[in-house]
Amino acid sequence: MPNPSRPRILPLDLASDPGAAAAVHGIGRAAYAVEAELIGFDGIPALHEDLGEMLARPLHWLGAVPEEGGIAGFLAWEEAEDGGVAIDRLCVAPAWFRRGVASGLLRHALAEAFPGRRVEVTTGAANTPAVTLYTRFGFVRGADFSPAPGLRMASFTTGPAAGSGPRPGP
Repeated sequence: MPNPSRPRILPLDLASDPGAAAAVHGIGRAAYAVEAELIGFDGIPALHEDLGEMLARPLHWLGAVPEEGGIAGFLAWEEAEDGGVAIDRLCVAPAWFRRGVASGLLRHALAEAFPGRRVEVTTGAANTPAVTLYTRFGFVRGADFSPAPGLRMASFTTGPAAGSGPRPGP
């Protein structure tokens, strides 16, 4: 059973640490399997990517590392061309659900990794835990959208210009 103390939030270098990369990949698969059940859609791309595909993504990684080692959860993001940040994934190992890991990762990322920047994230609209988390952290919900039949996604933004109306897009 995991230590009840809060894990430390640290940068992860998955390219040079195969053990961490494998752990992150496994946690992502387990967390996305839970989300797939919550939202009734098992076509989540990250659920089906292999380790090489995950590592090929241009992502920056933070990990929640418990005292006893291992990884309890992680947050990965991409830098946006407009200077903002797009959170690509925020996953927690199921054994660590409801222990503040996602909140700790998000709090650290917003305050330390990309403070004061515009942050965008999407999640399954029926993923109540994620929707609640982003709302609690002050993200403004934008329009829901459906990238695939049977899937409704919720979009969120925080930081400069959040909630100020639509932005030009591609």
